[in-house]
Amino acid sequence: MTMTEQQGRLAAYWERQLDRMDERELRHAQRLPGWRDRRHRRALAVVLAAADLVLVGSAAVFTMVSPWLYFGLWMGSLLVGGAAFTLLKILTGRMSGSFSRLLDEREREWRHRVTYVGYLVLVALMLVAMFYTLVVAGQAEGAFRGVMMMSALLVTGTTVPPIVLGWALPDDDPEDFDEGDTHG
Repeated sequence: MTMTEQQGRLAAYWERQLDRMDERELRHAQRLPGWRDRRHRRALAVVLAAADLVLVGSAAVFTMVSPWLYFGLWMGSLLVGGAAFTLLKILTGRMSGSFSRLLDEREREWRHRVTYVGYLVLVALMLVAMFYTLVVAGQAEGAFRGVMMMSALLVTGTTVPPIVLGWALPDDDPEDFDEGDTHG
């Protein structure tokens, strides 16, 4: 196989992946029309931010509380946060995804802004995780505590773009949902 053939296969594979993402986005674009307002998105953003705080808090007390309490806090925040995250991804549409050929200029600008903000927050959170790990390294089970905090802060950092979009986006235009609303 020549290099040109390999590049052609990779390009074809990438195009198929983009087509699948676009199809999925078009399926989700009309879902939950009654929730596509700022009030609902902001409520979900608050729920997701609160779940992130519980996740980070549970990582901070990882070895100081009973394993059942820790597991309950951790799993509860993952389940609640995961549901809010999924709903926000649907309600903010293509802008919260990494790639979409369907974005208009305004949506592309929003996506670039929130991606950049998310990147900066994630870098800052990883610095916090690094310093936290240095502080707890000499303590009992310091490595486990550091890993748990790093994972909690990593999850938190990945939720920043949908939270920002959920909080900042204006209400959708109701006329966008008049045609072909089959998923209600």
